[in-house]
Amino acid sequence: MLLEQEAEVWARLLSWDYAASSEMVLRYIDSKILPGYTAVDRGRVLGYAFFVYEGSKGVIGDLFSDPGDGSHEARQRAQEIETKLLIHSIETLQQSPGVHRVETQLLLHESGSVVRPFTDAGFLCQPRLFMRMDIGQTLEPPVALNQEIEIHPWSENDYQPTASLITAAYRGHVDSEINDQYRTVNGSMRFLHNIVRFPGCGTFDPESSFTAYNRALRMTVGVILCSKIRVDVGHITQVCVLPEYRSHGIGDALMHRSAEQLRGRGFGALTLTVTQANTGAVHLYERLGFTTSHMFDAFVWEG
Repeated sequence: MLLEQEAEVWARLLSWDYAASSEMVLRYIDSKILPGYTAVDRGRVLGYAFFVYEGSKGVIGDLFSDPGDGSHEARQRAQEIETKLLIHSIETLQQSPGVHRVETQLLLHESGSVVRPFTDAGFLCQPRLFMRMDIGQTLEPPVALNQEIEIHPWSENDYQPTASLITAAYRGHVDSEINDQYRTVNGSMRFLHNIVRFPGCGTFDPESSFTAYNRALRMTVGVILCSKIRVDVGHITQVCVLPEYRSHGIGDALMHRSAEQLRGRGFGALTLTVTQANTGAVHLYERLGFTTSHMFDAFVWEG
């Protein structure tokens, strides 16, 4: 089954257990509520692409084709299939009534490998990095924080202040071009609910998720959210700090707290994704010990 083959690629390339996501996709397919296309040859499914509608936005959720035996001919055939699937998906979304924006981030595809159908259709491209850090050893402690800043475990009461924080932190930021949910508090709230409630970015792990709280001002100034993507691998789905509180060690402290919490429970690695153009964040992660293991692309079209 093609979904099983895709799960194997997620595991090999990203150390990601794709089982929960596969189950969710199958439920949507069985319910006949997941639009998309399949490439079929004499009854055999060779590839698929699916997408979802979110109001006036379309999101291409996945693209995969049978890798065959890995030969040059098989890879070329797979690329041709994926190109056709993307062209159909893009045309459908761009011509759908009321759709004014289309987004996608195709993690399994190497940066540049599927760029042509998107650029031909007027999409902008932002390369992104998949980074990994081994956390089997005790980490070097971060610098001491200002005494007014406290690190708190994530709680259900943190949704609204965190949504406001995300909107403020990403105002004018390159990532708000990639994900327009960051642009409004309501959009950031939907983003948070997607992370916490659904397995698309792994299974949310509240034990390794924290907020940075300014006790004097009674406000949240930073947040880190983590998920489990494998029994021994954590994934940072969101980390941000208010602009006026950056360069004060808050990001370091949040990353350290999450990594140490995961390490104490037997996790061996922590991963994250970051936009290559966000050089400040990339340098921070590299200083903390993250290395880039994979590059992929984010694509955005606004009509």
